Amino acid sequence: MKTLKTTLINFSINHYRLATLVMVLFTVSMSLFFPWIQVDTDPENMIPKNDPQRVFHNLSKKEFMLSETVVVGVVNEHDPDGVFNPETLRHVHELTQFAKTLRWPDESNPGNVSGVIEVDMVGPSLVDHMHQGGPGEIRFEWLMSKPPETREAARTIRDKAYSNPMLKGRMFSEDGKVICIYLPLTDKHLSYRINEELSKKIDSLGGKETYHIAGVPVAEVAIGVEMFSQMGIGTPMAMAVIFALLGLFFRKWRLVILPMIIAMFSVLSTMGLMIALGFQVHILSSMIPIFLMCIGTVCAIHILSEFFDVYTDEKGRKETIRAVMDELYVPILYTSLTTAAGFASLVFAPIPPAQIFGAFLSTGVMIAWLYTVIFVPAYIMMIPKRKLINFGMSAMQKEKEGLLTKMLRATGRLTFHHPKVLLGVFTILAGVAIWGTTQIHVNDNYAKRFVDTHPIRKADIALNRHLEGTYTAYLILQSPKADSFTPDMIERFSSGLMKYAESIQTEFNNAPALARGIVRYASEQAGHIQSRKDFLDTMAKEVDRRAQTASDEDFYAYDELHTTIGVEKEKLKVFKRPEMLAYMAGLQKHMEATGLVGKTTSVVDVVRKINQEMIDGKLENYRIPDTLQGIAECYLQFQQGHRPGDLWHMVTPDFMQANLWMQLKSGDSSAMKSAVEAVDAYIEENPAPFNVTHRWAGLHYINLVLQEKLTPAMLRSFIGSFAVVFVMMVFLFRSLRWGLLCMVPLTITILTIYGIIGISGKDYDLPVAVLGVLALGMAVDFAIHFLQRGRVYHNTTGSWEQTNGHLFGEPARAISRNVLVIAIGFLPLLIGPIVPYKTMGIMLFAIMTLSGIVTLLVLPSTLTAFENWFFKKPETKAAGTAVLDTSHK
Repeated sequence: MKTLKTTLINFSINHYRLATLVMVLFTVSMSLFFPWIQVDTDPENMIPKNDPQRVFHNLSKKEFMLSETVVVGVVNEHDPDGVFNPETLRHVHELTQFAKTLRWPDESNPGNVSGVIEVDMVGPSLVDHMHQGGPGEIRFEWLMSKPPETREAARTIRDKAYSNPMLKGRMFSEDGKVICIYLPLTDKHLSYRINEELSKKIDSLGGKETYHIAGVPVAEVAIGVEMFSQMGIGTPMAMAVIFALLGLFFRKWRLVILPMIIAMFSVLSTMGLMIALGFQVHILSSMIPIFLMCIGTVCAIHILSEFFDVYTDEKGRKETIRAVMDELYVPILYTSLTTAAGFASLVFAPIPPAQIFGAFLSTGVMIAWLYTVIFVPAYIMMIPKRKLINFGMSAMQKEKEGLLTKMLRATGRLTFHHPKVLLGVFTILAGVAIWGTTQIHVNDNYAKRFVDTHPIRKADIALNRHLEGTYTAYLILQSPKADSFTPDMIERFSSGLMKYAESIQTEFNNAPALARGIVRYASEQAGHIQSRKDFLDTMAKEVDRRAQTASDEDFYAYDELHTTIGVEKEKLKVFKRPEMLAYMAGLQKHMEATGLVGKTTSVVDVVRKINQEMIDGKLENYRIPDTLQGIAECYLQFQQGHRPGDLWHMVTPDFMQANLWMQLKSGDSSAMKSAVEAVDAYIEENPAPFNVTHRWAGLHYINLVLQEKLTPAMLRSFIGSFAVVFVMMVFLFRSLRWGLLCMVPLTITILTIYGIIGISGKDYDLPVAVLGVLALGMAVDFAIHFLQRGRVYHNTTGSWEQTNGHLFGEPARAISRNVLVIAIGFLPLLIGPIVPYKTMGIMLFAIMTLSGIVTLLVLPSTLTAFENWFFKKPETKAAGTAVLDTSHK
C-alpha cells in the first residue's frame, strides 16, 4: 500500500499537468458515449424476465387478452344528479371519442399501430345495457348511444347503469358522483403520452367536472419519467448549495470549485462507462449522479479542510499538500472501500437493475477516490502561490475562536469529563431505536411516490374514495388441461354409457349391444391413454367410425351415444360447471366481505346477469343456473352482444381457466399481500369442488412480487456489507476491539434511522432500502478518520488527553464541515413533487448528521471511559497539560 500511496502522491504533485490530462481525457472519452444512452423507466424490469411470477403474469395477459389500462375519472360533486346530467355526459362522450383517436404508428413494429385499444375500451357509450326482450329472450343495446339532451334522459341512463352489477363500483360510483373511462393500451409505456394528450383535451372541455387520470401504469411510468426530470433540477441545486457552503468555509473560490470538479467528473466517467458497456439507465441507476455528488465531495472536503488548517506561506503548497496526503491517504482509501463494498453487495441481489446500480455506483466511488488522490494535489499545484496569500487557518486567527471551533472545544471537554453520562444516554436511545425497528412496515405504493398535491396522487385519492378500487389484480384459476388417466375412469365411463344405452333402448333396440362394443374397445385402449380428455376423444372417434358403416337404425343409436360422450367432454370444462361457479361466487363474496377488496368480477357475474334477464329480469333470478346446459346458454347469449370478446377476458375459450378480477382501493403492496393471504386461507379451508389451482397476475401483484424480493435481498446485502466493512476495519486497525469500536457510529446511525422510520410509520420501500445500504459506507467514514488519526497522534504523544485535544481541532472541524456541507447541501431535494427524492434528502441529512454526532460524542467518550482497554500502555498525563490542544505545531 505504501508503494501505491507514494507513487500516486508523487505522480500527482510532480507531474500535475499530466495527472490532470489523464483525468480529463478519460472523462471526455466516457462522455462521448452519452448520445447512445438508453433509458428504461419500467419498474417491472426490476424483476428478471425469466422469473416464474413474471413469466406467468405475461402468459396470463396473453391467455386472457389483457392490457395495462389508464383510468380517466370524471367527478361531479356539485350537481344534484352527480355525473348523470346532460352536460357531464356530453363531456364524457366527447372525451371518449377523442380517446379513440390516441393511436399512432408503432415504431418498433412497422405497419402496426400503438396506443389505445378501442375494442376493449370501457365507457358509457361503449358498453351494453342488457335487458329482457321477452320470455327466454335477451336484448343488448348501447348504454349511451348518444349524449342525453335532458335530465330525464340522463337519469334513464343512470337507472340502466345501476341495473348492471358489473358496472357498479367500476365504471361508475354507487353515489353517482364519478364515472370512468377505461383505456387499455398496446404498451403501458405509452401511458405518459396518453396522459399528456388527455390532459390537453380535458383543458378544452370546461364544465364543472373534475378530471383525474389514474392507473398503475400511469404512476409507474410517470415516476420514472419525472425522476429523470427531477434529477436534472435537484442535482444542480444541490451542487449550488454545496458550492456556497464550501465558499463559506474556505473563502477561496479556486479551491471551493475543486470538490465540484471531482464530483462532476466522477459522475460523467461512471455514467459514460455504464452506457459504453451497453447497460440501460434504469430508475435506480438514475440516482447514481446524486449519490456520487455526495460521495465524490466527501474525500475532497477532508483534504481541503486539512490543507486549510495547516497551510502557511512558509510551508508552501508542495510541502503542505504532501503532508496532508500522507496523513489522509489511508483514511480516505478505507472510507472509499467501505462505501464501495456497501454498494457492491447489491450485485448479489436478485434484481437486475439493483445489480447494475450497485456495480457501477461502487465503481464510481473508486473513480471518485482515484480522481481525488491524483487531481486534488495536481490542482493545488496549479494554483499560483500568490493566490494563496492570506489563505488558511493561520491567516485567519479569528476562525480559531469562531462558533464552530468553540462548539467543538466544548464537545471535547464534555466527552472527556462526562463520558459515562453520554454513553448512558446513547445506550437508552439505542434501546428505543431497536424497539422502533420492530415496528417497521414493509410496503410500497407507486402513487405515494408523488406528493399529495400531484395530479396522480390526487387522482388516486379521489377515485378510490368514490369507486370500489382502481388497482386491479387477477386471480387465475386453472384446471389441469390433461387429468392423468386412471383405470377406474373406464369403469365409470362404461357404467354411465350402459345406463344411457338402456334408457334409450325402447327407441333404439340395439343400443345396449352397441354400447357393449364401445365398452370392450375402451378396455382394449386402456394402456394407450394418457388423460381423461384423450380417452373421451378416442371413444368419440371410435363411435363416429362405427357409425359410418352401421345401418340407419344403428347410425342414430350411435349418434345418441356420441351425444352422451360429448356431454362428458363438456363436463371437463370446469368453468361451465354449476358447482365451480358457485364456489367462485362464494370466494368473491368472502373477499368483498373482508374489506380487503372493494369489488370482484368474473364469469359468475356474467352468467348471473344473463340468467336474470333471460328469465324475467327480477332480482331473485340473479343467480347461477342449476345445469351445465343453462350456463352454456348464458355464455352463448352474452356473445350475441356488442362486446363478445369481453367474455375471453374472464375465461379461456376451452373453459379450463378463469380470471377473477379483484379491485383494491389501495395501491399498497401490503394490501395486495393481505388479499393474497386471505384467498389462500379461504381456499385451504374451503377446497374447490374440482382439481383447480390458483395463481396471481396483474401489475399490482407484480409490485408485491418485487417488494417481497427486494426486502430480503436488501437485508442480505446489508448484513453482508456490514460484515465486509467490519472485516475491513479489523484489517485497517489490526485490532478486533478497534474494529468493533469503529462500527459503533454506523450501528447507532442505522438503528436510529430505522427506528425513526418504524416509530413514525414511514413505509420501508425501495428508496429507503437502497439508502440504507448507502448509510453503511458513509456512516463509517467519519469514524475511520477520527480513530485512525487519533491512533497515529496517540502513538506520538502517548497521552489520550492530548490526543483528545488534537482530535477536536482540525479532524473534528473536517468532520463537521463534511457533515454540514453534505447534510445541508442535499436538502434542496426536498423541493419537488417526487417523494423518493424527498426521502433521499432527509436520509442523507440524517445519515451525515447522526454519524457525525455519534462519531464526535460516542467514540471519544468510549475511549475516555475505557482508555486502558484500547491503549496498551497508558501514560500519566502531564500536569498542566491543556485538555484541548487544537494547534498544529
